[in-house]
Amino acid sequence: MEPFVVLLPLFGAMFALPVARLVGSRAAEILTTGFMLIAAIGSWIILFDVGLGSGEDKTIRLFTWIASGSFQAEWAMRIDTLSAVMLVVVNSVSFLVHWYSMGYMKDYGEQPRFFAYLSLFTFAMLTLVTADNFLQLFFGWEGVGLASYLLIGFWFKKKSANDAAIKAFVVNRVGDFGFALGIMCIFYVFGSIEFDTVFGAIAANSEAIPYGRATGAPIQDLTITFLGNDWHALTVIGVLLFIGAMGKSAQFLLHTWLPDAMEGPTPVSALIHAATMVTAGVFLVCRCSVIYEYAPNAAAMVTLVGAITAFFAATVGLLQDDIKKIVAYSTCSQLGYMFFAAGVGAYDAAMFHLFTHAFFKALLFLGSGAVIIGMHHEQNIKKMGGVKELMPLTHILMVIGTIAITGIGIPGVFLFGAPFGTAGFVSKDMIIESAFLAGEAGKTFGYFAFTLGLLAAVMTAFYSWRLIFLTFWGASRAPEAVRKHPHTPPDAMMWPLAPLAIGALAAGILFYGNFVGDKSEAFWNGALYAKVEHHETPAADHAAVDDHGEPTPLGASETSHGADAVEEATEDHGGGHHVPNWVLWSPFFAMLFGTIAAAFHYLRGDPLRPGLLRSGGMIYGILKNKWYFDEIYDFLLVKPAFAFGRFLWKEGDGKTIDGVGPDGIAAVVAAGARRIVKMQSGYLYHYAFVMLIGIAIFVTFMLITAGGGQ
Repeated sequence: MEPFVVLLPLFGAMFALPVARLVGSRAAEILTTGFMLIAAIGSWIILFDVGLGSGEDKTIRLFTWIASGSFQAEWAMRIDTLSAVMLVVVNSVSFLVHWYSMGYMKDYGEQPRFFAYLSLFTFAMLTLVTADNFLQLFFGWEGVGLASYLLIGFWFKKKSANDAAIKAFVVNRVGDFGFALGIMCIFYVFGSIEFDTVFGAIAANSEAIPYGRATGAPIQDLTITFLGNDWHALTVIGVLLFIGAMGKSAQFLLHTWLPDAMEGPTPVSALIHAATMVTAGVFLVCRCSVIYEYAPNAAAMVTLVGAITAFFAATVGLLQDDIKKIVAYSTCSQLGYMFFAAGVGAYDAAMFHLFTHAFFKALLFLGSGAVIIGMHHEQNIKKMGGVKELMPLTHILMVIGTIAITGIGIPGVFLFGAPFGTAGFVSKDMIIESAFLAGEAGKTFGYFAFTLGLLAAVMTAFYSWRLIFLTFWGASRAPEAVRKHPHTPPDAMMWPLAPLAIGALAAGILFYGNFVGDKSEAFWNGALYAKVEHHETPAADHAAVDDHGEPTPLGASETSHGADAVEEATEDHGGGHHVPNWVLWSPFFAMLFGTIAAAFHYLRGDPLRPGLLRSGGMIYGILKNKWYFDEIYDFLLVKPAFAFGRFLWKEGDGKTIDGVGPDGIAAVVAAGARRIVKMQSGYLYHYAFVMLIGIAIFVTFMLITAGGGQ
């Protein structure tokens, strides 16, 4: 069954256009959506078998992909809890997006091509998450990049869409260059790119002899020469892999492609931002958790970049007016949370937030698409208002997504053994608490991530409720024609939102115990690793660890959240949460503060009146212009590249190559030939005269030569 879960989207992509030509566009939509439904059901069966049942992890080897000397790469499917979770996320959201698109795209045309691209995108992501080696993972990685280029630029006759697609493709190539170097470095050090070989060698601290060297060293201590200096090998590998993750998951400095990706149809935005492309980087770091456990400097970089991204993207979201771009920057910020959780060793919390985030972020994007359709394709929230009267169901669903992302819940109160609250409350609070505990345990940037995480939580609540208040509440600011004749979204667009809303409300409570609670050791079953120092831990936090502090399968979340360093002056609030009360409640008050601030401004008087940040101010300008990153990159990179290209064109190609070649030697030869041609008059006496001159010269030369010889 497992191969079909991965291959069915590929079959959908392959058959969509032929079926459309033979039967019609509707048949192509039904075919691809039906395949995705089967794949989604199969994914849940795999998760319940591997993660929640008695099934064992397995690797299904399909064929030998590459065999060249000592380099071997199998095409295989790695089925463990980590890949099963990703299968559920990708296939479930993709199925709902396919279903939603049957209604969204009905008036746009070219549905077969669109659905083929969606299915191809899904197949590439499934290949990535089920890979058993780094090269197969890289194949899926690049496949996702290609499919995103096709989907973002789907409306290829629109210049802005083409520009956005190219931008996403180029920026991702920057990160992918680092990822490719990381894979090369792995083969150089380990002589293999197989996950089991690489991870097993690191866990066992086996001796590694890099390619071409006569001697090696235990892998945890091995150094290699990179860029002219000796560096810790695992740190180099971890940093290079994370650079790839930064590009794919739109982290700080490589984030500029993400908001421009909104040029694609709204279902594309939901698929990219909720389940596929941007989550690939988080998956990569968690899959390589054993590398980062023994490369603390690389892990610190993950924490630092993730924390800055969470804060930075939240600040930019404060002043965005495009409904899709607000949700896009929210995605960027939430990914920052996942990364700094992984950076401090809370891989289970990172994956938990990835899982819950898929529900409420897909809900927000697809709900935004319904609003856009209802408002005659208007996307500026300042030109909306009063939409809840026109679209009451969409309003309720969007509010559910908002209370999920902002984290509505009651700290310290448990229901069925899990914190009582929405999905975002349960998973995001776990991340913030994990960062604090990492700081208590002395991990680099732990407190930094905790602080920026709280500030981001304030801003997340503010911009999320700002979207609701300006879009749905208050008096309508839409044109009269829109108010009188709103477009009613088709049922195919609304039904997929229901399961997403249920997940946004209940996924945190339902899956808390398995992902990060007392059942997590059996759930993850070795798919995630954490290096646990040898010390006494509270009974609730005890995890199996040998006398030497070797890495163990990550079980309960407490194995990665610290232990005796924070046991004193903390309280157990259930589920192994050993944090002070003020830490437990701080995300709640951060959410509350942001919500009240948004209500104070947008529910009193004119919601568009100038606020604390006024137009014309420096801070307003920085945030409104996204910290001027596009302008900075344009000045530092784009314009110099154009200037250099123009120099090569004018000076190199024009004056040098053309000047010496076609305009130089070739021109002289051509001019000489034209002059010589004039001698070909066609008159016989001219040719006889020339012949006589030639004979005279020849005879004269012979006489002179003969005379000199005597």
